[in-house]
Amino acid sequence: MAAFSSLTDRLSNAFKNLRSKGKLSEADIDGTIREIRRALLDADVALDVVRSFTARIRERALGTEVSEALNPAQQVVKIVNEELTDVLGRGVDRPLNFAKNPPTIIMLAGLQGAGKTTLAGKLGYWLKDTGHTPLLVAADLQRPNAVTQLQVVGERAGVPVYAPEKGVQSDGGDAVSAPGETSGDPVKVARDGVALARQKLYDVVIIDTAGRLGVDEVLMKQARDIRDAVQPNEILFVIDAMIGQDAVKTAKAFDEGVDFTGVVLSKLDGDARGGAALSVASVTGKPILFASTGEGLKDFEVFHPDRMASRILDMGDILTLIEQAQKQFDEEEARRAAEKMSEGSFGLDDFLEQLQQVRKLGPMKNLLGMIPGMAAHRKELEMFDEKEVDRTEAIIRSMTPAERRDPSIINGSRRARIAYGSGTTVSQVNGLLQRFEQAAKMMKRMSNGMRGGIPGFGGPGGGSGKKGKKNAKKKGGSKSGNPMKREAEERALRERLAGGGAKKSGGSGSAFARKPQNPALPAGLGDLADQLPPNLGGGLGGLLGGK
Repeated sequence: MAAFSSLTDRLSNAFKNLRSKGKLSEADIDGTIREIRRALLDADVALDVVRSFTARIRERALGTEVSEALNPAQQVVKIVNEELTDVLGRGVDRPLNFAKNPPTIIMLAGLQGAGKTTLAGKLGYWLKDTGHTPLLVAADLQRPNAVTQLQVVGERAGVPVYAPEKGVQSDGGDAVSAPGETSGDPVKVARDGVALARQKLYDVVIIDTAGRLGVDEVLMKQARDIRDAVQPNEILFVIDAMIGQDAVKTAKAFDEGVDFTGVVLSKLDGDARGGAALSVASVTGKPILFASTGEGLKDFEVFHPDRMASRILDMGDILTLIEQAQKQFDEEEARRAAEKMSEGSFGLDDFLEQLQQVRKLGPMKNLLGMIPGMAAHRKELEMFDEKEVDRTEAIIRSMTPAERRDPSIINGSRRARIAYGSGTTVSQVNGLLQRFEQAAKMMKRMSNGMRGGIPGFGGPGGGSGKKGKKNAKKKGGSKSGNPMKREAEERALRERLAGGGAKKSGGSGSAFARKPQNPALPAGLGDLADQLPPNLGGGLGGLLGGK
């Protein structure tokens, strides 16, 4: 996540010096604490939060839980992870407070430019996706074109918008409303919106309110008037993750003004230092409920303090990745894909389906960012071109059905036709075919291993039986019965898949690595497939193949 990239790098460097030491002295711990303090201050975390955070870490690090640990460095990282989770939300996931008798009323508050209107659409889309029937209410009658913007966002999200007033309109110039100026009564709009929801049986009402460029009494009075008129179940304070040190002052002002119940972080995908997230929850004692991670409607997620702490410490977020996969993938389709993998009948049509399903999870950079240890490959990920995925899809769609079913029939003339039809080069087609062949082999081995044993360690279905040996001989390969040797073979295969698959082609290799500025992704990404549903692992295996 872009907002925490700098903090992640600084914290990772702070732990490097500890890993080579079997026992930690007080000087070692003080040096690490000093680096953590600098990293947090550089990320714009509030000074009071930094002091209490580092004091707790030092106290625990100098205690018996580190001195008696078999691996002191890992124990220090564990302590930092636990304390970071506590700072981000006391380590507790708090769901939305739904009303016993609908509708549930959610009021959004925050400064102008924090992203309230866009977030209203994202929240509405998320609620609709989870089985609710939300209604958006346009009560921001002050910011030019705010009502129109909410209507557009609501239409994109497929969520109805109640907007009886047009609000302040701009003709495309620099029209700005004066403090307190509106073209209607926002309190009446909010009240009428709730009444409409009761009448039409909408079970959630999301009220978008006006903001200001800064905190003032006019802003707070209007927010309090709307709050008192509709008695919301949740008042969500929307704060820009890029606000920096002002986050604490702004959060305190809104907490005193409207007594919000939860926080939503917006623009976490921006070039922010992330200090707002670490400061707001700790200072106000109010939980962070959601985070906006991009411009798309789906770039919105429930905030889990423990998972966010893991991301910040470059420990990944496999749980969220698996949850997204389970949500997007069809179970029956996953079962069929797994069967095809094990039977060796997995074709390019199936690969195209997997590619499309992986894309449903969101941008590849966000997806890969959830994998542990990816901070060390940040430059490669930043240079990854999402359009290369489109080129791969174009290559497959330029093939005939027979060619997709059996890529072995694709000869030289066919490759030239496919390259011309997809707007690519023959070497790119060669690279994709070779990478697909290697991915299919790996998926079959993984699928066989998952049926009765741990991949890489033999066991029933692990490929160590007679059938496995027979297949290995047919392909001219070998599979060792020695667990350690077999593990090494599996690792070598994964590394070839992720880092060196198409070297024999003599061309540019992978369709994802045509441009020099888009280097192959780091080896080892294939390991993720062991932890994910077979169809997601298969899609990633073929998609992330390197050279």
